[in-house]
Amino acid sequence: MTNRKLLAAMPDSLTAIVESGYAIWASDDVDAKLRARFDSKRIPVVGVRHVRVWGLQVDDERVLPGRERTQIQDEEIWEVNLEAKNGSRYEVESKLLKPA
Repeated sequence: MTNRKLLAAMPDSLTAIVESGYAIWASDDVDAKLRARFDSKRIPVVGVRHVRVWGLQVDDERVLPGRERTQIQDEEIWEVNLEAKNGSRYEVESKLLKPA
């Protein structure tokens, strides 16, 4: 499913999901309509994607007045591709899942 380099960069909780091939919801905070699309005991994992959202650095106060030298940090996101009961696939953030 994933290459070794990507697997080594993953958080431990996500590595456990990938190795088992199945996940469950980490909490009940996920929308009930979305949860209903998936198996309640084991959700098949069909892929993982690492996304980096680039931050922002502003050194010119003409761009953002009063906010010169503003810096927004980069964000690292791990998306997990899940297979629903009907065969559809959905990408969700890995923080919403835990190993099944």
